[in-house]
Amino acid sequence: MQNREFSDATYHDFCQFLEKNCGIVLGGSKQYLVRSRLFPFIEEFDMKDLTTVLQTAIRGSNRQLQSKVIDAMTTNETLWFRDNYPYELLAKEILPKLDALNKPITIWSAACSSGQEPYSIAICYKEYKEKYPNAFRHGFKITATDLSSEMLANCKEGSYDDHALARGMNKIRLDKYFHVNGKGKHQVNDDLKKLISFQPLNLMHSYQSLGKFDVVFCRNVLIYFSTDVKRKILQQIADRMTPDSILFLGASESVSFTENLFTMVKASPGLYYQVSQ
Repeated sequence: MQNREFSDATYHDFCQFLEKNCGIVLGGSKQYLVRSRLFPFIEEFDMKDLTTVLQTAIRGSNRQLQSKVIDAMTTNETLWFRDNYPYELLAKEILPKLDALNKPITIWSAACSSGQEPYSIAICYKEYKEKYPNAFRHGFKITATDLSSEMLANCKEGSYDDHALARGMNKIRLDKYFHVNGKGKHQVNDDLKKLISFQPLNLMHSYQSLGKFDVVFCRNVLIYFSTDVKRKILQQIADRMTPDSILFLGASESVSFTENLFTMVKASPGLYYQVSQ
């Protein structure tokens, strides 16, 4: 269809706009992704074609459209207990160490998307508390952030369909931590929700307001950024960590370009990073 097409020049300008506003590097061959994610906005905002949608977003003349375009382009797929090993390490090795610190514990889930990661962390905590009821007497808090206001609203609602839950959520946990709501979806139970604070955050901006963290999950996020932006993000994350804090990255991500900012710790299974002493 003609109204789905846009010129190479418009695509180039849109790529520059996206990198400037949220750090994401699309590259030269992701036109199909732009078409699939932004095509619905032609009708929603009564635009002539996709070129008009892109150019309007770039100009910023329609703030609502611009915000929704950024939301759509920065929303990435996620699943429950992704890759499994970070959560296995959390349950078996990290939570006992954190409990022994005898202080309030804080965990950050950066770029939390639709909420599967922070809720998975919360389930690990709840399962640990079942085994050790006196654990974390000084408190345990998860902060989850994302650029997308739409995703954050979905996270706070905590409502998932069968398709979303089929990706990593087993029946035992589903029955224990969810209930079916009036819309026929699976709703996260309130005792799990209250462990998490969802906040808006653009990883291109300052993290100073977040405080310090004992564990940071920033998984499968850095792959979308340029090396310079990755370096800036990891430096800011390091500033939010104490010397003994733990950083989890995605399986295909590394800190090799950060000039010894972090030290890799090999675990069984998997690995994590700590700020270099």
